[in-house]
Amino acid sequence: MPENKEPHVAKFVYDFTEGNKDLKDLLGGKGANLAEMTNLGLPVPPGFTITTEACKVYLDSGEEPAALRDEVSAHLDALEQRMGKKLGQADDPLLVSVRSGAKFSMPGMMDTVLNIGLSDKSVKGLTKQAGDERFAWDSYRRLIQMFGKTVLGVDGELFEEALERAKEAKGVQVDTELDAADLKKLVTAFKKIVKGEAGRDFPQDPREQMDLAIKAVFESWNGDRAKLYRRQERIPGDLGTAVNVCSMVFGNLGPDSGTGVAFTRDPASGQQGVYGDYLQNAQGEDVVAGIRNTVSLAELESIDKASYDQLMQIMETLENHYLDLCDIEFTIERGKLWMLQTRVGKRTAGAAFRIATQLVDQGLIDETEALQRVNGAQLAQLMFPRFDEDAKAEQVGRGIAASPGAAVGKAVFDSYTAVKWSRSGEKVILVRRETNPDDLDGMIAAEGILTSRGGKTSHAAVVARGMGKTCVCGAEELEVDTKRRRMTVPGGHVVEEGDVISIDGSSGKVYLGEVPVVPSPVVEYFEGRMHPGADDADELVEAVHRMMAFADRKRRLRVRANADNAEDALRARRFGAQGIGLCRTEHMFLGDRRELVERLILADTETEREESLKQLLPLQKKDFVELFEAMDGLPVTVRLLDPPLHEFLPDITELSVRVALAESRQEPHENELRLLQAVHRLHEQNPMLGLRGVRLGLVIPGLFTMQVRAIAEAAAERKSAKGDPRAEIMIPLVGTVQELEIVREEADQVIAEVEAATGTRLKLAIGTMIELPRAALTAGQIAEAAEFFSFGTNDLTQTVWGFSRDDVEASFFTAYLEKGIFGVSPFETIDRDGVGSLVKSAAAAGRSTRPDLKLGVCGEHGGDPESVHFFHEVGLDYVSCSPFRIPVARLEAGRAATESRGSDHR
Repeated sequence: MPENKEPHVAKFVYDFTEGNKDLKDLLGGKGANLAEMTNLGLPVPPGFTITTEACKVYLDSGEEPAALRDEVSAHLDALEQRMGKKLGQADDPLLVSVRSGAKFSMPGMMDTVLNIGLSDKSVKGLTKQAGDERFAWDSYRRLIQMFGKTVLGVDGELFEEALERAKEAKGVQVDTELDAADLKKLVTAFKKIVKGEAGRDFPQDPREQMDLAIKAVFESWNGDRAKLYRRQERIPGDLGTAVNVCSMVFGNLGPDSGTGVAFTRDPASGQQGVYGDYLQNAQGEDVVAGIRNTVSLAELESIDKASYDQLMQIMETLENHYLDLCDIEFTIERGKLWMLQTRVGKRTAGAAFRIATQLVDQGLIDETEALQRVNGAQLAQLMFPRFDEDAKAEQVGRGIAASPGAAVGKAVFDSYTAVKWSRSGEKVILVRRETNPDDLDGMIAAEGILTSRGGKTSHAAVVARGMGKTCVCGAEELEVDTKRRRMTVPGGHVVEEGDVISIDGSSGKVYLGEVPVVPSPVVEYFEGRMHPGADDADELVEAVHRMMAFADRKRRLRVRANADNAEDALRARRFGAQGIGLCRTEHMFLGDRRELVERLILADTETEREESLKQLLPLQKKDFVELFEAMDGLPVTVRLLDPPLHEFLPDITELSVRVALAESRQEPHENELRLLQAVHRLHEQNPMLGLRGVRLGLVIPGLFTMQVRAIAEAAAERKSAKGDPRAEIMIPLVGTVQELEIVREEADQVIAEVEAATGTRLKLAIGTMIELPRAALTAGQIAEAAEFFSFGTNDLTQTVWGFSRDDVEASFFTAYLEKGIFGVSPFETIDRDGVGSLVKSAAAAGRSTRPDLKLGVCGEHGGDPESVHFFHEVGLDYVSCSPFRIPVARLEAGRAATESRGSDHR
């Protein structure tokens, strides 16, 4: 057994009266917020929280902290005294729930057990106490079912099948129609299932029930679905979960009782109003599970006016206190309202932007805080296409618009198939009656989720919103048969597994077949085709416009684009680019110019080579003139030729076949033969580490000088046309300052020649990409010859890790992600500890040599939200990314500039 190393903490258990909302690291989100509501004087059932530190000790050592049992006993004694009853006592039992509660919300991913303390004896006492035999036995069967599944590891389907058999035997449709006698029989059946599957009797000792449930919650932190959710949401794996032990209140005591979930604003749209679901005569997880269809929260007013009015007042109190959309779970027990949980609610991307601006307008938060309420991932989601409203589409159903988006795919009816088909390249829609936490991997794999049961607060809706996944819930007119893998729609049409369907998470509509999509209004806004305040602009566009204005005012990082032609440059400029950070000149050598490049490669003499370069020069110059015109007044960083020359030649296999065929037919093939010989001559075992970048410029005379001349002449032409070209020349793959010095000397000479010939003074900065570890380690030396650094983090990641990206992503990255070696691919988000450390040290070394050294990044990380924050922290001047990612980078740069490092707003 590993050594039990306990942290030096004062205690492991806190009463709800002792904590507050700022102790999420210690008490978890649920425990911290229960304490906060208790402090506010709201009706919270008494209870206590076991800290995340206790969980960490248990997970590290396999044993609970030595002091934990005594602390739990002391708090349980205090709870019993407060409630005037003992846990599980026979005549009037105290019952408790044991719930997980991590720092960050992980809906349904960890374990919960309700009604702990019920036994064969105490169920009779509960009957007497409540005056309702059916209620008592219903609560007991729920305990055995939850405990058996979550604590003892019994397959939950066995309990569901027994429940279905009981309803069939009674001839009823829903479990509320089973009477006390039916439920007694069901308890007996459930206990037999536990005995047969777990190899032990259901425990009758209430303290044993509670202790085992606490351990099960600890262990659920490392359950498969919890780990998968943490990877998806990038939640650290070392936080652990708190455990909340709370006295039970019951929503299943009859028609004057119930349970519900409420939002202070619509989590799908951000609109203020009465939003949520309520279920009479129900307990705990019934609403979230979506097993029974709920009524809207507004209907509670006619069911129980007093509780409704009190709830509305509490919702206002909580939103004004938390200054955000709040997600609330509550129970009504015989007309008495109890608050079971609150948290800052998950919301859709559109709602996030709307709510942030609404709260600013209400004077509740300022612009700086508003920027922390939205993020780049949400903005990217808003830029996705939507369904064309004018397209002819066959609507077959409509449910609740739970999470927006336009999703098209083949219908599948279980998570395993969703994952399997998705991995083979198929787009799928996961169709279920209702989802549960075990469906998480299928929900991640699917384009969208469709359920026939549940509401906006069901498991499917909550998880889908958190992931930014399209979801339609509660489409009751659709009959989903998961066993036969089919769905019957009104009119009798049957959708078989594999048939294509389309779902609209913004309207709740379900269509047969594929519905065409159109650009998002947010993209139309960035493209300049929709203007805030115009008649055709919607509230979302206005909210995005305002948040982008906030970000642009606050950010320090400038945002440039990766663009290789005037068309991309103009689009980038419309999207807010402040220049071009990477123009890849190799893209200018493709198409109808490939033949000229082939001649250059095949040149046997200096004359032939110079002739090829002479023909390429005006073509390159024309490209640059167009680019400088599109980006007039803004910097344009032009990277000289980088890839190996063999990439411009035909495939070796294709060439070999052409030569062999020509020889067999005795046809002329001199050019193909020369090309084949050149391909063999240029062949390298690892071309990405071979003759490329600056090495090409040094080995092939005239190649780089031709490109520099084209840049200089284009800049001179634009200046003569009264333009303002701001070209920067970037030398790729430099590993030592000597390489850069040689190329720079030749470039300076060419620029001087162009200046003399045109009579134009040119100011062309010359710098380099830092994309090799040696370049980063000797950045101080390289800065002596460079006016700017641009970190090429794609290649730097490859060379630091020793990865060939094209190979490793397909071969073992999935395994590395599943095993937790990566939280996220280092090609997607900057590896702060490795690659990031080199970027930070190289930036500092470069500026120690040249204080005015301009620093940027042009790898794909330049558009990644988390990476943008890192680049802000280490003091870069700009990031460069693809045009479509520019708004994301702008927003994240603003967030980075205003971010409080202690903020955990999720």
